[in-house]
Amino acid sequence: MLNYEEELKKFHPSMDVNEAEDAIYSRDLTDVTDILKEMIKEERDKKK
Repeated sequence: MLNYEEELKKFHPSMDVNEAEDAIYSRDLTDVTDILKEMIKEERDKKK
């Protein structure tokens, strides 16, 4: 039978996962919210 506490002590995350996580979080990606903010800003600027 597995001893989960012992198995958890042995666990070490894969280096590939950590590297991928760093690459994903370090990117400044545009999302829908950013696009909507820009559209609203442009509309406000047109009205001025």
